[in-house]
Amino acid sequence: MFSKETILNKIRILITNHFETPEDAFKFFDKDEDGKLNKAEIVKLLKEAKITGFIRGMVYSKLIEGYDKDGDDLISWEEFKFAIDEMSDESN
Repeated sequence: MFSKETILNKIRILITNHFETPEDAFKFFDKDEDGKLNKAEIVKLLKEAKITGFIRGMVYSKLIEGYDKDGDDLISWEEFKFAIDEMSDESN
């Protein structure tokens, strides 16, 4: 089983290695351009971050639980930015 730190590190690596900015990453995964990441979009991000299919659903649930501040089961840009900032803090 992956630890929270390992999972967040995989996401951070994906974002820093493949995108100029976290906003570029958010826009890339926000396929319907509604300003929020839905379950399918978050699962795609996790897949790209090499989070295996076996635990992807659990990680998705934990991400929503930890970062969905307004309770709509979506991740807004503000919530995504908060998560990225937290990942950056934990890597230092």
